Amino acid sequence: MSNDVIALTEQLVTPILEEEHLELVEVEYNKEGNNWFLRVYIDKENGVDIEDCGRVSERLSKKLDETDPIPGAYFLEVSSPGAERPLKKEADFERAQGKHVHITTFEPIDGENVFEGELISYDGQQLQIKESRKTVTVPRSNVSTARLAVVF
Repeated sequence: MSNDVIALTEQLVTPILEEEHLELVEVEYNKEGNNWFLRVYIDKENGVDIEDCGRVSERLSKKLDETDPIPGAYFLEVSSPGAERPLKKEADFERAQGKHVHITTFEPIDGENVFEGELISYDGQQLQIKESRKTVTVPRSNVSTARLAVVF
């Protein structure tokens, strides 16, 4: 059910985002306490603002009302992925080159599963991450989670 809602939401929001020149980062459909939340994360080159989120929310809400794919009540939230944006698609990794990233892996590399540092390169197969004392090569297939990381 949850995957169906996510897939349908992605299908409905994609044309809206294309018209608005925005990018879909992620869709989540989760129950928190007694409430269901449908969250749509959007972005663009210089970040999204409240007006972008409002326009997409209004248009998507109308589409969801027309198709009525979700039984019961839920909250729709459209927002920015934030400064620590998840990296999911190939294009995300390509754009993240030269930026600080946080990567977790399925299988340990040299006994470690968490890597944080500058993504110095990505060739579609492997990520090269420069940590403070070493450079680590992580196969893309071994990446469990990836996101940008804020450095203070």
